[in-house]
Amino acid sequence: MEKNVSKFIYWTPRVLSIALILFLMVFSLDVFDANLGFWPTVLGLFMHNIPALLLAIIVWISWKYEIVGGVVFILAGLAHMILSIKGGKEIFFLIIDVPAFLVGILFLISWFKKNNASHLNS
Repeated sequence: MEKNVSKFIYWTPRVLSIALILFLMVFSLDVFDANLGFWPTVLGLFMHNIPALLLAIIVWISWKYEIVGGVVFILAGLAHMILSIKGGKEIFFLIIDVPAFLVGILFLISWFKKNNASHLNS
């Protein structure tokens, strides 16, 4: 039973973070509505996806160092929440920030369990 919980704690933040990144990338598809040329569309896609690409790099680092994912996803959720409230778009708090907080917390739990296991074994 403990092994199943450990697998769940290990895989859940990774899968959810990838799902969150893909969800964020969907918002960049509105660049196709602008009827721009090829290169402006490519540039628009790149500019819209910078946050998702940065989070993808963080997930890659967090695959081994869970503390990085825990801290960065919580800080990213907090920063986005502050900017959303300031911009008058509070609904994005529920859609984007709550999953980011959840991913960050799960990464921290995974890191904590990994560190506790290594301390108990030594």
